[in-house]
Amino acid sequence: MTASGGSRWEWEPVVRSDLVARGFHSCNVVQGKLLIFGGLKVQETQEPPLGDVVAFDPAAQTVRTLASECGYRRSHHEAVVLGDRFLCVVGGWDGSRRVSDVSCFDAEQKQWERWTARPSNETPVGLSSHTCTKLTEHELLVVGREGGLHTQRRYASVFTLHVHPGSKTYWYKEEASRTASRAGHSAMLMPDYGPHGKSSGYKLLVFGGRDSADCDVAGHWGKGKIHVEPTQAPELTEHLSRLIGTEKGSRQAPKGLRHHSCTVVGPFAVIFGGETLARGRDAICNDLYIYDTRASPANWFHFPSSSQAQKRCGHRTCFWNDKLYLVGGFGADGKTPCPEICTLKISP
Repeated sequence: MTASGGSRWEWEPVVRSDLVARGFHSCNVVQGKLLIFGGLKVQETQEPPLGDVVAFDPAAQTVRTLASECGYRRSHHEAVVLGDRFLCVVGGWDGSRRVSDVSCFDAEQKQWERWTARPSNETPVGLSSHTCTKLTEHELLVVGREGGLHTQRRYASVFTLHVHPGSKTYWYKEEASRTASRAGHSAMLMPDYGPHGKSSGYKLLVFGGRDSADCDVAGHWGKGKIHVEPTQAPELTEHLSRLIGTEKGSRQAPKGLRHHSCTVVGPFAVIFGGETLARGRDAICNDLYIYDTRASPANWFHFPSSSQAQKRCGHRTCFWNDKLYLVGGFGADGKTPCPEICTLKISP
């Protein structure tokens, strides 16, 4: 994974644990620890999703079970963190159907809270392989292709999800805007630059999950309308900038990619792995894409890899303390769950 005459990138293993061996799970930072919830041990089976919460402590480099199975199981779900305490889980597959309910795991009490939908709720039919982006402590934006067991809509609906931890209630409001039909896509909240190169706020870009390289804009917000937590990543940002500066990455956007990972780091979005829709065989990828917003319009950079061992699908990447972590997922065969947690290493 070396760019000739430039930087080298690779995923460097940090810890190995069977507790991490899963795919289509969630991974979020709560109180300085990576909380891994749900997912599948094996694809294409009748096995129910997992329901445990596993904690990875980056400082101690240890993995342990924080909460065991309690009957609440999910895969292909999304999760956001509220108040650095509550892991808010939205939708997913419960083993028999797609759901759109909301529950929270209290990281301090180490227990689940089932929330109640308000009567005004415009509930989606069912959500899986959707995205959920935190706008404020009380508003989330959900983008996904709704569907039941046998049918799915031919477009992706956009919902504002209102959450109230105090009353343990929530409600959805369907927005008038829609995007192209997508599943297994990513959404990234990035600065929205005007015609003179000045940031006028933020926009939510949705890409992947369909056989196209096109991006959709799922929403615009002015400054002060949403709460965006700044990423403190001086070292990783410098390394990503240096990798782009090698000019060995092709100007190529990801096309036909799904079940990849996407994490925003400063002015960059880092995309890795996934399954390409362009190939029936050997469809699991190990390519790194970087979306650079420092120029307007933004640029894509593609850095391929030759390492079969680091192919991933249904994995997660998660940023903490100036490091980008790769957690779980299925390997090159699309069937074997990976028990490693790795960090992205970029060296001269």
